[in-house]
Parts: sequence; structure tokens; C-alpha cells
Amino acid sequence: MADLPVFEMFYSLQGEGSNAGTAAYFIRLAGCNVCCDFCDEKRAWQTSDVPLVSVRTILDEVKKASADTVIVTGGEPTMYDLSELTETLHGEGIKTFIETSGVNEITGIWDWITVSPKQNKLPLRSSLLMADEIKTVIAKENDFLFAERMLSCANAAAGDDKKKKLYYLQAEFSQKDKVLPLIIDYIKRNPVWRLSLQTHKMINIR
Repeated sequence: MADLPVFEMFYSLQGEGSNAGTAAYFIRLAGCNVCCDFCDEKRAWQTSDVPLVSVRTILDEVKKASADTVIVTGGEPTMYDLSELTETLHGEGIKTFIETSGVNEITGIWDWITVSPKQNKLPLRSSLLMADEIKTVIAKENDFLFAERMLSCANAAAGDDKKKKLYYLQAEFSQKDKVLPLIIDYIKRNPVWRLSLQTHKMINIR
């Protein structure tokens, strides 16, 4: 079975987006080819000294937690072929979610795909097309222009594909007091957007 560089694994609650408040087992893979300034876990950018963990071991840990949903994140998880991991989890009746910037091809079988575009390296058209939700981080007022650009790109990528997508704006946490009022006002004027809060940080859980 394939081995993956696992920075950390833990059972918690999803804090963001459409699935906020639901229990999930998180698998954070090491390695990133985006490296945005406001990354939540910059320590996961490097793969040095990060253990390689087999898919079987990952499955065993998920089953120990009695989790029915796994969220694969990073770093940038799409740096790796996740077909075997997701097929194995699906074979045990475990749902698979991924959180990605969308800069690489997405491999694997996914029940939910979150694409969080970054301005320093833009997502692939295919990633925007596959996404169930697109979540754009707002750190300053000009970031709304980037969010609208991603909305337009996603609509263009969809073409005749009418798959329903959810669009979220999320305050960069260190700037939340400043930008949350701007986001709320923006969503009221542009209701295609929804608000995503990093609730896990607010209640101080992983």
C-alpha cells in the first residue's frame, strides 16, 4: 500500500464552510507548493522529518476513532495521488472530504471538495469545476475583487454543468475584527456568497 507524509492526524469538528460543526477525522499531509502568507499551519509545508504512514495505518486510526468522515488537508494534499487512500476509506463506508487550493489535479474519490483559491498561485479550471464549495479568504478590502474573479472563473468552468456550488467568504483570522463587518455588508449586497467562520479557533479546538 502507498505511504503518505502525515504531519498530523486527529479527530475533531469541522470548523469552516458548509460542514461546520460536524465530526470528522483530519489527516494533514505535509508538503506545499503554494505557501500563502496566512497559512494556518506553515509547519506542514516541509516534508523533512515527517513520517511516511501507510494507508492501512491511517485506516486503522480512523476506525479506532469510530469516525465516519475523513477530511484530508495540508499543506497541499493534492501534491499526492490520493486514489488508494480514498478507495480504501470508501471501501469501509467512510466518507472522504478534501480541502485544497486547487493548484494541482485532484485525484481520488471525494464526497465533498472544498477549493480555497490563493492569489499567489491560481487554481486549475478542473479544480473549480469539481468543487462543491469555493471558499475565499478575505484579509483586506481588495480581496473581494479576487473573490469575484474566482466566482466568474468557476461559472465559466462550469459551462453547461449545472452542479450546484456554494460560495463562501471567510475572514483571515488575524484580521477578523476589521474585515468581518465588510464581509457581512458585502454578502448582504451579494447574496450568492455565504459567511464562513473559523469556529474551531473561536472555541479553541484543533
